[in-house]
Amino acid sequence: MNRLFDEHIKRQVTSLDGAWKFVVDSDNVGEEKNFKDGFVSSKTVIVPSVWNNDLDLIKYEGVCWYEKDFYFEGNARLVFEGVMTECKVWLDGEYLGYHYGGFCQFDFIVPDLKAGVHKLVLKVDNSFNEDSIPQKDVDWLHFGGITRSVSVEKLNGTAITYAKFDYTLSKDRKSAEIFFTVDFYGADKKKDTEFSISLNGEKIYSETVALRKGSIKTIVTDKITLNNIKLWDTKNPYLYTVAFNTENDDLIDKIGFRTIEVKNCKLYLNGKNIELRGVNRHEDHPEFGMSVPTQIMDRDLDIIEEMDCNAIRGTHYPNSRIFLDMLDARGILFWSEIPICSSGFSETILGSKTVLKRGLEMHKEMVKYYYNHPSIIFWGMHSEIRTNTNNAYIMSKLYYTYFKENGGNRLVTFTSDKPENDICYEFCDVISISQSFGWDYGAREAWKEFPDKFDVRRRELGFEKKPVVMSGFGAAAAYGYHTFDDVKWTEEYQAKLLEITLQTFHDCPYIIGSYVSQFCDSVSNKDINRIGTLNNKGILSGYREPKLAFNSVKEKYFAFKKEVE
Repeated sequence: MNRLFDEHIKRQVTSLDGAWKFVVDSDNVGEEKNFKDGFVSSKTVIVPSVWNNDLDLIKYEGVCWYEKDFYFEGNARLVFEGVMTECKVWLDGEYLGYHYGGFCQFDFIVPDLKAGVHKLVLKVDNSFNEDSIPQKDVDWLHFGGITRSVSVEKLNGTAITYAKFDYTLSKDRKSAEIFFTVDFYGADKKKDTEFSISLNGEKIYSETVALRKGSIKTIVTDKITLNNIKLWDTKNPYLYTVAFNTENDDLIDKIGFRTIEVKNCKLYLNGKNIELRGVNRHEDHPEFGMSVPTQIMDRDLDIIEEMDCNAIRGTHYPNSRIFLDMLDARGILFWSEIPICSSGFSETILGSKTVLKRGLEMHKEMVKYYYNHPSIIFWGMHSEIRTNTNNAYIMSKLYYTYFKENGGNRLVTFTSDKPENDICYEFCDVISISQSFGWDYGAREAWKEFPDKFDVRRRELGFEKKPVVMSGFGAAAAYGYHTFDDVKWTEEYQAKLLEITLQTFHDCPYIIGSYVSQFCDSVSNKDINRIGTLNNKGILSGYREPKLAFNSVKEKYFAFKKEVE
């Protein structure tokens, strides 16, 4: 796994990143031609990457194949951190399985591989149909490829395949009752083994576990009381190291204690009122697409902290785990969502059983693999879909119920671009609004009237106790375009609009924060109202060069932060 820390010390983990054989299958004949057994290719690509960096494949949507040989002996666990979007996997010509969804981890366990070279083959498809998530009509490029790392792990004894951390803080937040949910796999013959859990090096739990070879088991530990808890927050993001151990295996994670809640139309982190000073950020870079290198992620966060931001929205999909590790370590709050977004989801598509099921499975994966990250305070169900329709109502109720039952200490929301006729506000803890006054429609000054007008609407609906976060607003600017005239596409126009909006939201008593759209320019599918097929709403260029709006946001956020300190 590509994390900020080693998840395993005992377990042998081998990265399969690097050179892979690659072939384009635009006619989708690879299965018929048995590419699963290997294929002739004149091209080598580096994994992780997106195939859209190839000059011939910039806008390609369809099937491509990947092949990698590696040496292994024993019980293998193949781990894929992200493949866009549909994927079939074969090992040595044997079919392992299928996965849908480009942004969460999936894995396959293959027991008793004989010593030798083994052939891993993937069929990857990023094309669209009526049941696709996302749909084609989104304002970001739907890249293709093995976009995140691949590894093979050697499982021995009683192996630990997953661990989830739950806790309840006392009223004074100085102690906690905690428990863990842990999944095991029997990699060898049945044998009793001690399973133990340590926190910052001190053993806090143990029991005996035994599994038959090939079997799986889930245990939920007894509740454990911890005193003198150190809290995780934006100023002091204290992280505990938790280690799960059996005789032959281990799993290591970083966890934090904190509460997030809404009351009196305010947002409270660990009982303290907090205003969200945020940005929307795509995992996108002109040279790397969605396979953003770790060094660039780290620099992005340096820039974001330079603006006094304390919050990021992962627009519009789960971001890579190592990025979440960075947020945990820095104390930056995160909003994680899945790519059910934009108007491409018609009312009919929103009612599709396949779409509903796929969306729920994506939410389940996101919760499973991101659950332990204290930086996540929002689960986002969907974004800017037709929430004025009955099918969106049914979808929202389904997903909201799932998150409230399984999402842990997080708030649930969705972004609405239909504030006046949205019928789904009952299925959120915080109302999130996206509007484009001064850009797609209306005058820039219309923003000043928005809080009072929307307050009337939320009171009519009986949701006056729900706070609002402004999760999507802004204007595009072509980097380097300046003029004395107050016209769109100039850096001056964008900067002025953000000054107006941020101050307006900050002054409104029921608005708890803002997420500027967006951090930097990103590649877009849309050719209408776009320069160079880019979403130019970034306050930085795609290469992270600051526009005038960067300083406007920085000045506002610095002033807002100073008011509360």
